[in-house]
Amino acid sequence: MGKRANSMCPRELISRRAFLQLLLKSGGLALIGAALYPVARYLYPPRGTEASVSSVVAAKIGDLATNAAKIFRFGNRPAILVRTPQDELKAFSAVCTHLNCTVQYDPEVSVIWCACHNGKFDLNGQVISGPPPRPLEPYQVNVRGDDIVVSKPT
Repeated sequence: MGKRANSMCPRELISRRAFLQLLLKSGGLALIGAALYPVARYLYPPRGTEASVSSVVAAKIGDLATNAAKIFRFGNRPAILVRTPQDELKAFSAVCTHLNCTVQYDPEVSVIWCACHNGKFDLNGQVISGPPPRPLEPYQVNVRGDDIVVSKPT
C-alpha cells in the first residue's frame, strides 16, 4: 500500500492548466525583465575605466594638410587635431560639451562643428554658436621629429 501512494503518474503532479499558468507567468516575468534591463543600464551605466594617458602621437607631420583635421584617440576618448589655414597645429577634445557628440572640422568656414545640434567652435575651442555651454578642452601640441605629439596641458 505504501508503494502505491509514492508512485504517482507524471500527469498527477501538475495539471495542464497549472503548467500553462506557470508558463505564462514565466514569460511575463521574462518580458518585464527584458524591458527593464536596458532602462536600468541607461540610468546606471557601468563605471568606465579612465585610461591615464598624458600624451599620444596623433599623426605624422606629413599626414595633415593645411586647413585639415584628423580625429584620433586620446586615452579612451576622441580628440581632434587641426592644421589651421595659418598652418598652426591645434588639438582639442573631440567631445562636444553639449551632449557628448563627436565634433568634426569644417574646412570651408574653418570651424569645428558638432552635427548633433549644429554647435560651432572657433579654432581656439571657444563656442561661436549653438547649444554647447562650454568651450572644447584644449590640448598642447608639440612636434618631435616627424611626430605630432598631443598632450594634456600642464
